[in-house]
Amino acid sequence: MRHKAGYEEVAHCNDGEQKEIRTAAFIIEVVRKQVKKWREEGLSVGLVPTMGYLHEGHKSLIDKAVAQNDRVVVSVFVNPIQFGPNEDLATYPRDLERDAALCENAGANLIFHPEPENMYESDFCSFIDMDGLTKGLCGKTRPTHFRGVCTVVGKLFNIVEPDRAYFGQKDAQQLAVIRRMVRDLNFNLEVIGCPIIREDDGLAKSSRNTYLSKEERKAAVILHKGLLRGEELVKAGEKSAATVKQAITEIIESEPLAQIDYVEIVNFDNIETIETIDGSILAAVAVYIGKTRLIDNFIYES
Repeated sequence: MRHKAGYEEVAHCNDGEQKEIRTAAFIIEVVRKQVKKWREEGLSVGLVPTMGYLHEGHKSLIDKAVAQNDRVVVSVFVNPIQFGPNEDLATYPRDLERDAALCENAGANLIFHPEPENMYESDFCSFIDMDGLTKGLCGKTRPTHFRGVCTVVGKLFNIVEPDRAYFGQKDAQQLAVIRRMVRDLNFNLEVIGCPIIREDDGLAKSSRNTYLSKEERKAAVILHKGLLRGEELVKAGEKSAATVKQAITEIIESEPLAQIDYVEIVNFDNIETIETIDGSILAAVAVYIGKTRLIDNFIYES
């Protein structure tokens, strides 16, 4: 596992090995050497990319990775280049010791926790960008977000070189984008999507749920209620995307604390808006509850 100790950084696997780390090249080299050692032993490697402040949703990704691979690397990195101006980079919750405990208990073998300067040199100028899939949904109001996501995930793939990488369905557009990036750029790995993990009342687990006041937390369940109604209509045979979208919208709008960013029904493969429910579809919402922007969705295969 990996944690900070004063001004030095210490990396250690759960086999007890420890090494001091002081430079970007050394941090990355330690990870690469460990993965190379595993490869020489004939072991498979899974990667779970995260921004930390881990919860049961992240644990479900780690659990699946542990079940499907001999060794598991969890990256914990709040990636600055996927945040836009006036977003919550500075206030995004962080607790590495808590994250390390969750990872170790779940059976992960290594935490990769670089600092921004370890990942991005002062004159860094190379990015992975994408047309099409990133223009709508979250990309419409966060125009540089997916360039940052693709760039950091591409770097993680190059550093760890996993057999499989695990992403949650809650960030469904991100999942579609990463799958397309892997296909288009011929990354030699499999992308595994994992189901949304929810609270008892249906709210999708998210690190940003910690921003919610008690009243806002109660109101936030409206996202799930709206999506449940939409899913009921689709499963009952409704083919009009506009009808499903309107039903979801009406329920969310019934909550005074909710301000809709978007409600959309799209093709899950290309994230293009559809008129008729057919094939693999994604119903996705982004809603502000107070000042906190939450996302949720359901995916339906017909």
